[in-house]
Amino acid sequence: MAFHSLIDKISEEMSPASTDDELPQPKDAWLSFSYERIVRVADLERVWSGLTGPVGCILDLQPPDYHNAEIRGIALATASQAYYLCFDDELEMSDIRSWLLGDSPKVVFDLKSMAFALDAHGIGLSSDGHWDDVKLAAYLLNPTDGEVELEDILNRELHVDVPSVTKVTERREALLTYVAAKLPELYQSLQYALAAQELDDLYSKVELPLAFVLAKMEITGFHVNEDKLRAFGTDLSARIDRLTQEIYELAGVSFNINSPKQLGEILFEKLNLPAVKKTKTGYSTSADVLEKLAPYHEVVAKILDYRQLSKLQSTYVDGLLKMIRKETGRIHTRFHQALTATGRLSSSEPNLQNIPIRLEEGRRLRQVFEPTYQDWLIFAADYSQIELRILAHLSGDEALIDAFRSGMDIHTRTASDVFEVSPDEVTPLMRRQAKAVNFGIVYGISDFGLAQNLNIPQKDAKRFIEEYFRKFPGVRKYMDEIVEQAKEKGFVTTLMNRRRYLPDIRSRNFHLRSFAERTAMNTPIQGTAADLIKLAMVRIDRALREAQMDARMLLQVHDELIFECPQDELNELQQLVRDNMENAMTLNVPLRVDTAYGRTWYDAK
Repeated sequence: MAFHSLIDKISEEMSPASTDDELPQPKDAWLSFSYERIVRVADLERVWSGLTGPVGCILDLQPPDYHNAEIRGIALATASQAYYLCFDDELEMSDIRSWLLGDSPKVVFDLKSMAFALDAHGIGLSSDGHWDDVKLAAYLLNPTDGEVELEDILNRELHVDVPSVTKVTERREALLTYVAAKLPELYQSLQYALAAQELDDLYSKVELPLAFVLAKMEITGFHVNEDKLRAFGTDLSARIDRLTQEIYELAGVSFNINSPKQLGEILFEKLNLPAVKKTKTGYSTSADVLEKLAPYHEVVAKILDYRQLSKLQSTYVDGLLKMIRKETGRIHTRFHQALTATGRLSSSEPNLQNIPIRLEEGRRLRQVFEPTYQDWLIFAADYSQIELRILAHLSGDEALIDAFRSGMDIHTRTASDVFEVSPDEVTPLMRRQAKAVNFGIVYGISDFGLAQNLNIPQKDAKRFIEEYFRKFPGVRKYMDEIVEQAKEKGFVTTLMNRRRYLPDIRSRNFHLRSFAERTAMNTPIQGTAADLIKLAMVRIDRALREAQMDARMLLQVHDELIFECPQDELNELQQLVRDNMENAMTLNVPLRVDTAYGRTWYDAK
C-alpha cells in the first residue's frame, strides 16, 4: 500500500513462514556491488564477450534531465557481469555505437529518453536494435500509477530496495551497475505478466516502437517564429491594458482584478450582483460563476476576456519564449507515453496539446508555429468523430453503424431520429443539442450534466437522453453491459486489451461509484482511440522511412497529427497519412481522416 515510512520501522525479522525467495534484499546491497570500470577502448572486446544474454543498460546522465544532459558513462550488466563504461578521456560514445545498434538484446528504463540523449552523439536508435523497456511494461500492467520511478518498480516486482538513480551522487557508478544488473530479471517478471494479461501485442506492436517515434519527434521539435511571438505578446499586453481600464471604469474603482477576494467584493457588494456560491474564503469568482453572471452586468464579460488574455500572455507567450531552444530556434516538447490511465499521450515543457482553440486569440497563437524551411508546409490530419465511430463498433448499434456507413452527418442523423423529423428539417439548434448528447453519451453524461451543458430544464434533458437510447438501443445495452463487466472483473479493456482498473466500481459511496461507472463506459472508447492513433503513428513513421521522404511528424494532439513537408511531397504525404490512419484498425464502420495544410499551424487548421 506504499506506506514506505512504516516499512522502514518494521523489524527486519521476517515471519518464520517466509521462504528465502520472499526475503527482500538488504537495503544497501548496492553499496558493495562488484563491477569493473572501463576507461580504455582496448578493453571493450572483453566487455562485449562478457555480456551474454539480455543486458541491462543505464545511461549516466548529468544532469538527469535528458533534454539537457551530458552522458558521463553507461552501466552495462547481466546477472553475472557488470561494467561501467566511463566516457572521460580515451573512451567515447562513438566507440560503443556498433554494440548499441547491434542485435544483442538490451533492457532499459525509459527508452524514449535514452534515444533522445544518444541522438545528440549521432547514435540513432531504432526498433531493429532489440530493445525492451521496463517502464512501458510496468505502465501497461499498472496504468493508474502514472509515471513511476525505476526504484519503485524494482521494489514492487523484485523486493529490491535502492535509492533514486537520479539523485545519488556518492557511489553512483555502483548503484547504476547494480540496477542495470537487475533490469533483465525485472523485465522477465513483467513479461510473464504481460503475456498472462494478453498485453504483449500492445507492448510490442504499439508502445515499444512508439517510443522511438516520440523520441524522433522530440528531437525534431517545432519551429517557432520568435519575432511573431513577441509581436503577438505586445498586442496582447495592449489589449489587457485597455480591458483593465474599461473594467475599472465599469466598476467605478481600481482594484486587483487577479485577486478573487477583491473581485468578489466588487461584484457582490459594490455592484450587488447575485452571489452564485460561496467558498470558505469568500465569494466564488470561478469561470462557471462568472459565465452565469454575464447577463447581469457588462463588466463580467470583460473580466472573463481579461482572464483569458492574461492566461495567453503568461502561460503561452511568456512560457513559449522561455522554451525556444537557442541552438535550433525550435520548441522541443516532451511527450509522456506512460502517464495517463486511458493510454492517451500528454505533452509538457511546454504543453503543445493544450493551446486554446475556442477563442480566436488562442487560435492566432498557432500562427507563430511554422515549418523549418521557407518553401515547406505544415500538414494536419485528424480522425473525424473517432470516439463516436468506436462507440458504434463496440455497441454494434445498427442505427449508429448505418449512419456512419452512409456517410451522413452523425449529429444531423441523431437529431433527425430523436426529434422524429426528416434530415432536411433539422435546425441548427436541434443539431447542437444532438451533438451535445452524442458526445455526452460517450462520457456517461447524466440528465443534470446535459441540462447544464445546454442550459435547458433537467426534465427536458432526461427526456432527450431517454429518447436517444430508445432510438439507439444498442448503445444503452453496451453501456449497461460494460458497467456489469467492470463490476465482475474489476477492470475494462480497449480493443487492443489495454486495461483500466476500477476499484471504486463497487464502492458504497454514490459519487465514487458513479464516477467509476462513467469511467467504465468511456475508457474502452477513449482508450481505443488512444491505441488507434498510436498505432497509426508507428505505421506512418515506418512508411515515411520506407518511402525515403523528407516529411517529418512534429506533434500529436489527441486525435490529430501535425507534420511539416516540402511542397512537392504534399500529395504523397496526404495519401500516405490517410491510408495509414484509416487502415490502422478494422472496425464495423469506416474510419475517416480530414486533412489540411498551410504556411503555419494556424493556416493548416
